Amino acid sequence: MRSTTILGWLVVLAGFYFGLNYLLNGDGAAAGFGITDPAGYYVVKGVRDIAYALTALILLLMGQRRALGWVVLADSIIPIGDCLAVMTHGGSVGFALAVHGSAAVLVLLTAALLLRETAPARPHAVPAQ
Repeated sequence: MRSTTILGWLVVLAGFYFGLNYLLNGDGAAAGFGITDPAGYYVVKGVRDIAYALTALILLLMGQRRALGWVVLADSIIPIGDCLAVMTHGGSVGFALAVHGSAAVLVLLTAALLLRETAPARPHAVPAQ
């Protein structure tokens, strides 16, 4: 296996580890991250949202529409999680659904449309005789 493949898998595993740590052990994860002021979470969320946007932008500019569809589908968990977070941490269900639920629907619709696209037909080359 190539070393870059191994490093790629380490990036994936680290993302799952840190993400699950925040979900299952928020206070401990925050302390391990070095955040003592809860306002620090705003910076963390902002940076992650910008990183997601840049990932989508790179795939879009490179014409990797199918890969973009898969990334958008995978990242639909962001507005779904935001919706659940608002509903389970003091926000109103109506607000959660209107803002984050509608965003989740839009993201899922976008992913579905991107994944349904087919490449434009290419003319077949006529074999030389």
